[in-house]
Amino acid sequence: VLPSPEGPVPSVSITEIRQYLRTHSIPFHDGYSCLHTPSLFTGGHADQPPAAAAGAPYTLFIDKTTGSFLCTATLAEGTWQDFQANVELQNRGIPPASSEETEEDLRQASEDARCIWDRALPLWELLDEDETNKTKAMFGISQVSNATLKRFGVRYLRAAKSLVFPWFNPRNATLKGLKLVRVEKKGDTLAYVEETLPRFDSYHNLFGLPLIGSRDTELVLTGWELDTLALHQAAGVASLALPRGATCLPPALLPYLEQFKRITLWLGEDLRSWEAAKLFARKLSLKRCSLVRPGNLQPRPLEALNQGLNFTKILRAALPASHKSIISFRQLREEVFGELANTEQVAGIKWMRFPELNKLLKGHRRGELTVFTGPTGSGKTTFISEYALDLCMQGVCTLWGSFEINNIRLAKIMLTQFAGRRLEDQLELYDEWADRFEDLPLYFMTFHGQQNIKTVIETMQHAVYMYDITHVIIDNLQFMMGHEHLSGDR
Repeated sequence: VLPSPEGPVPSVSITEIRQYLRTHSIPFHDGYSCLHTPSLFTGGHADQPPAAAAGAPYTLFIDKTTGSFLCTATLAEGTWQDFQANVELQNRGIPPASSEETEEDLRQASEDARCIWDRALPLWELLDEDETNKTKAMFGISQVSNATLKRFGVRYLRAAKSLVFPWFNPRNATLKGLKLVRVEKKGDTLAYVEETLPRFDSYHNLFGLPLIGSRDTELVLTGWELDTLALHQAAGVASLALPRGATCLPPALLPYLEQFKRITLWLGEDLRSWEAAKLFARKLSLKRCSLVRPGNLQPRPLEALNQGLNFTKILRAALPASHKSIISFRQLREEVFGELANTEQVAGIKWMRFPELNKLLKGHRRGELTVFTGPTGSGKTTFISEYALDLCMQGVCTLWGSFEINNIRLAKIMLTQFAGRRLEDQLELYDEWADRFEDLPLYFMTFHGQQNIKTVIETMQHAVYMYDITHVIIDNLQFMMGHEHLSGDR
């Protein structure tokens, strides 16, 4: 029986994982963010566990932080409890069930993706050269050669005026999903609008993965597919794009990044990408990561290609992610300059709906605590849900701890605010708005009423690791602490 998704996931320490593997004679070696072991899922006879087979390839990866596993050969995955269950089954001579993704949603998404893929055309095969050039100019990729587009399998869907980026299964090259990107004009600025099949939370494509060789040891990780094309073309380096850019790095992708001894993160040109790069480097193991610092002479890779900048020079200047415990001002000099040159971005992410709040708080910054107080019924929850939704719609990964009202009621309030209309009067629109709401990087804790602080903190830490949460809301402190704590040190 799988652990119920309602309760917090039982935590497991790296020491417990190592002890368990040793007890069951499963060989393993230490990776950067995972332990590597031979897979339980790649055949072997019932009387001899595959783990014991001499020279079996180490294709199963166990996440050191959560204990969840992924076998890159069969794509079997699950929690630490699932892994233990499979080992126990095998010790009784029962081969583990192969975890084929039979979920209806994923299969349907794959079929939909296939239909779109078949209708999309390679960019260099449009009606004439003029249309190809116009299309490339629209996406700012005039400098990207047809050979590069062909190598990465990028296509164009004329009906939706969208570029189509494929997600191929690295094992057998079948199509697992797609990302569609179109350009929208907002005033003078161009905005890129993305849509994925399957939905965002199941879309775990590392764009460019099938082109990585087993001997590649250095990698540049970008936040955007077009940046990966630019890097490959200009510098010839192995490069992959994260499926959700600087928003988050899902732990499910870590096993695919284990083979690299050096990873350079070049996620974008704003301070937010820089913050994300520092966060992701912690997940990937600081000692192998370097970061490209955003700046005038170091824009995002596509922009660097368009400006004809020297990629080798930029990559060489990447800063090591791991700082020693004591540093001099000389090492901080660039950071301080960056803060002075980007005062607007340093102030944080502005609220779109609350210009007055921007004057007071300047923006949402990581590592800060803001306390809102007011009498019962004054509208704290209503305001905070609107305030959080505003940031969430701008890609700030948000975790709600609603200890006072239940999650269903909170989600109803937020969905109404998101849609900007009374959905109870227009139920036929519910699915359309619910689909859009579901794609926001928004998560809820399942606690209600008084809770043990330690449990709440552990749940938050788990959410930060899994979903790269950068904004946590506690509503409200009094309910979480219970009334008997009020006399003590809150």
